[in-house]
Amino acid sequence: MRTLKLISWNVNGLRAVHKKGFLEWFRQEAPDILCLQETKSSPDQLPEELLSVSGYRSFFSSAEKKGYSGVAIYSRQEPTKVEYGFGDPRFDSEGRILIAEYPAFVLFSIYYPNGKASGERLRYKMDFYDAFLDCARRFRARGSRLVICGDVNTAHREIDLARPKENEGVSGFLPEERAWIDAFLAGGFIDTFRLKCAEPGRYSWWDYKTRARERNIGWRIDYFFVSDDLKKQVRNAWILSDVPGSDHCPIGLSIAV
Repeated sequence: MRTLKLISWNVNGLRAVHKKGFLEWFRQEAPDILCLQETKSSPDQLPEELLSVSGYRSFFSSAEKKGYSGVAIYSRQEPTKVEYGFGDPRFDSEGRILIAEYPAFVLFSIYYPNGKASGERLRYKMDFYDAFLDCARRFRARGSRLVICGDVNTAHREIDLARPKENEGVSGFLPEERAWIDAFLAGGFIDTFRLKCAEPGRYSWWDYKTRARERNIGWRIDYFFVSDDLKKQVRNAWILSDVPGSDHCPIGLSIAV
């Protein structure tokens, strides 16, 4: 059995973070798999050094709308299969989904929608959550073990954001969003960071406009989840809060396979 290192990061623009030393950071961290969200680019907009990183295969799912959304996976091991959506154009057109199948598990890299813009976007977010869960259940019914990562755009519990009382009516901490995570975990999934760390004050996103990162007024909205049958193989889960370049920071998972 060997231990794999996985990292997930909402980069808030892959081209932008590239100018801030992304590749140097990537080579230094040297994960087995790197999942990115909010790349805001399609492959034809990226320089060759981002498309072909030595030692990795890369996969990109892009939104039909330019400069919006987008996810990517860089993987040392070639997946046996890669899917670029749930099979529903309503969700797949926004480039939020990559599903990579490996012999040991199926990996989801997902940029879940933000519901703050309008009631319509909140409904879209909740519908996306349900479509994701339906997809995850189909894989589980086949006997697949799952690793799920990305920007979920919801803080689960009060410990997961600095100012819970002030945000009870804000999308990202609404009762229905939090209840969905409750139901998702109850259906056979593990929040790996909380499996390993019960400390408060550990966040993955900070508002740029208010310079919240300097004061650690943040939210933990980026996650690595695993299906119950991988729980014993989780070796560690962590947050790389010192890594700059985005309003999110990377998160990590080490897992024995």
